[in-house]
Amino acid sequence: MEDILGSLDYAGEEFLFDHTAYYRAEMGWPLFKRFFSAEDLIDPTELVKIKIKTMAAEAEFMVEGKRKVNIDPGYMSAERLVLATGKNYVHRIYLGQGVWADLTLLFEKGCFRPLPWTYPDYTADLTLRTMSDIRKKYLNQLRQRGQEDT
Repeated sequence: MEDILGSLDYAGEEFLFDHTAYYRAEMGWPLFKRFFSAEDLIDPTELVKIKIKTMAAEAEFMVEGKRKVNIDPGYMSAERLVLATGKNYVHRIYLGQGVWADLTLLFEKGCFRPLPWTYPDYTADLTLRTMSDIRKKYLNQLRQRGQEDT
């Protein structure tokens, strides 16, 4: 991940990914998930470039045409979490080069809140707490740099 994102300031523990069976046929079972965040803040316009790099990394680990890793990069602002995906859906915004933006979580009334289309694993308490912790780091970084959230 550091090859793609630079230095990491958060690397969460692995946890069982059992919120959907979507990936089982391709990736096997059991599946595990892990969250990372990068120390360097990105401009949201870089999301397409980063998603293309993560898709290339996924391809490096393919076995017999099947992925063994799935990497969904995103960016956080004070009020939202946006993930990049290679799959279109009615609420997603096309960014170009086969990449869509998925508004995954909103931060309101002191916590992250899922939307009707939010992936089930992003509605879990562990994920919401993790995103809140990462948001605190993010806001701290902005304060230390004398920047405002954009």
